[in-house]
Amino acid sequence: HGPDWWLLDPEYGAAADHRGVRDLVRDLNAAYRDTPALLRLDTNPEGFAWVVGDAAEDNVLAFLRLDADGTPLLAVSNFAPVVRHDYRLGVPDDVPAWHEALNTDAARYGGGGVTNPDPVKPEALGWHGRPASIRLTLPPLATVWLRPA
Repeated sequence: HGPDWWLLDPEYGAAADHRGVRDLVRDLNAAYRDTPALLRLDTNPEGFAWVVGDAAEDNVLAFLRLDADGTPLLAVSNFAPVVRHDYRLGVPDDVPAWHEALNTDAARYGGGGVTNPDPVKPEALGWHGRPASIRLTLPPLATVWLRPA
């Protein structure tokens, strides 16, 4: 039994799903190339910081990746099959606003389209041991990357 090449056939009924995955992989590669925080300091402890790694009851995991200048990328994954509205996460207080750089639930990837379309401004409310916090809508079974706006 050989590989299932028929899955890539444009006539196959799930072609839109395949396009979504292909486009997501393309955008992930572009984001990786264009975001120093994802590749600089990759093997250095200063390039990584947990935001929340123990929210087992929420099925949420969040961390910061930092480049050599300290510019962050915030990665948040919601492993639950439900939308989490106004989910609060601790963030540094030196970023005036965050924007969604990638969301695996975007409609163009075949997802449900639960996104954070507007810049997210931090509040002066400390959370997760950090001086400020933001509230996000977390899509179900998805990962969101945010960068300084």
